[in-house]
Amino acid sequence: MTGAASAYQTAYADWRRDPEAWWAQAAEGITWERRWDRVFDPSQGPYGRWFAGARLNTSVNCLDRHVAAGRGDQPALIWDSAMEGRVETFTYAQLLGRVEKLAGALAALGVGLGDRVVIYMPMVPEAAIAMLACARLGAIHSVVFGGFAAAELAARIADAGPKVVVSASCGLEPGRVVAYKPLLDAAIGLSPHKPDACLILQRAALEAALVPGRDHDFRAAEAAAAPHAPVPVAATDPLYILYTSGTTGKPKGIVRDNGGHAVALWNSMSMIYGLEAGEMFWTASDVGWVVGHSYIVYAPLLRGCTSVMYEGKPVGTPDAGVFWRMIARHKVKVLFTAPTALRAIKQQDPEGRLMQGNDLSSFQALYLAGERCDPPTATWVAERLGRPVVDHWWQTETGWPITAGFRGYGLFPFKPGSGGRPSPGYDLHALDDNGAVLGGSTTGNLALRLPLPPGCAPTLWNDDAGYHRAYLSDFKGWYRTGDAGTIDADGDVWVMGRTDDIINVAGHRLSTGSMEEVLAAHPDVAECAVVGAADALKGQAPLGLVVLKAGASRPPADIAAELVALVRERIGPVAAFKDARVVKRLPKTRSGKILRATIRALADGQSPTIPATIEDPTAIDEIRAVLGSAGG
Repeated sequence: MTGAASAYQTAYADWRRDPEAWWAQAAEGITWERRWDRVFDPSQGPYGRWFAGARLNTSVNCLDRHVAAGRGDQPALIWDSAMEGRVETFTYAQLLGRVEKLAGALAALGVGLGDRVVIYMPMVPEAAIAMLACARLGAIHSVVFGGFAAAELAARIADAGPKVVVSASCGLEPGRVVAYKPLLDAAIGLSPHKPDACLILQRAALEAALVPGRDHDFRAAEAAAAPHAPVPVAATDPLYILYTSGTTGKPKGIVRDNGGHAVALWNSMSMIYGLEAGEMFWTASDVGWVVGHSYIVYAPLLRGCTSVMYEGKPVGTPDAGVFWRMIARHKVKVLFTAPTALRAIKQQDPEGRLMQGNDLSSFQALYLAGERCDPPTATWVAERLGRPVVDHWWQTETGWPITAGFRGYGLFPFKPGSGGRPSPGYDLHALDDNGAVLGGSTTGNLALRLPLPPGCAPTLWNDDAGYHRAYLSDFKGWYRTGDAGTIDADGDVWVMGRTDDIINVAGHRLSTGSMEEVLAAHPDVAECAVVGAADALKGQAPLGLVVLKAGASRPPADIAAELVALVRERIGPVAAFKDARVVKRLPKTRSGKILRATIRALADGQSPTIPATIEDPTAIDEIRAVLGSAGG
């Protein structure tokens, strides 16, 4: 057994032996205004609540206590904007000063304990400052991804009922300026709930007209405000609501509480990422997604690290070498990004030439999440970086990793395609459709035995029954993740996709993720998606869509034929894989997830509802055209 496996197994066994004692020990890393009556109270909420009776303030734990400990001059947040071409650094003392003042500005607009504030902003430091200012007041923030369509924003305003909306005049994308204010105005017009006020950050690229009596200039309001003291809240009080994307009808508001969230994220920074106070962490995501909430804003600041916040893309701002230049410029120790970012980089720079010439001596590990990283991409970047590449798996609902590799214990051997082993706190198993635990490496429904650990969503906003229906009703005593996968003999977890990505071909249950691995291994393929299309004879038949690497010059029909042969060779005739088609791009959400359900609906001749989170709606038309043509 390796040292890493031994240290991990010891920690996991300690948690299993006495979960409450294990989490009580982790909670010593947090500053409490009042300690808990019970570590876990099973009588509260759909499955119980953590640290009942305790009181704290999350912004104090992120900022004040680090300043009080003498680290006020340490950088807390570094904003690097490829879109504006500038870098701005905030020390812990400076960030605290901004947060105190903005909290005062929000309080002057009537925001107090338990009130909601919707934050609809681009990747600017003021987005993080607004989140922390809400936490300081005991208000509940709900960040909506910047640039969401008016109807989607309206639905979230209607459900959250915010007293104030914090927004910006515009967002910046490569080659275009996205006007936010007209979208906000339209959303407020559509929503039955109207906020009392809006704070608008004016950006130089496009200033917005303000509505008299309702809209206020962000900077002017902050400058005029008196600093606000922190308001202690119950550990079980909500810190934020984050609405899940891609759903229809009433949005599903994931609730995160203050106490369990602080404990879990503080602990995860050391246990999973191997980082301590003063070290540099960069999460290349967006504050509109849970990854940005957890690992741009809260976890690094709770631990006292320096967090890098990037406004830009992995390619096109200006090229596919920007990630490596960012690491060199800021001496990043650990980078956390999405596999889709690496695939975009790999497509534009398949030999990794733009990586060369950058001083990456500070860099120690690359973490991936958002969707499973195909093994060829993981291997490609690991070989070129010469650093550990760790794929890990989690969800908006859990707020922190379910499975991972653990730098705090020493990393496991590299297994491309695996999401690592369960984090202490998660009792994970693969279940059959009747809820029985599967043995061996059998593909099943990945589920977590209740209770969920601290940091996971305790409920949905104003909807305990909906939470139970969505997550707890399928398998009694379990949380259904909605993902399918296997657990191997070493305990490593292989997440192969959503449960509806397990296709049934003539009675055989087959993983589309396994087929994607084969397609991605082809030297001309940059990225791919496999879905199960309706088939009159077999029930379903796999359909593969592939995007070719830049510079691939052979006829698409030849490549498609090779892909069909490759799947037949590596998986076998049982896969019945006969249809591979080359496309210019795959439809994705703005967070980089491939819209497989949408592709599947198109393949079946349906007219799917296009998710509001789609990066580029024209990709749908391109896919529709390709699916209407001959294979290849």
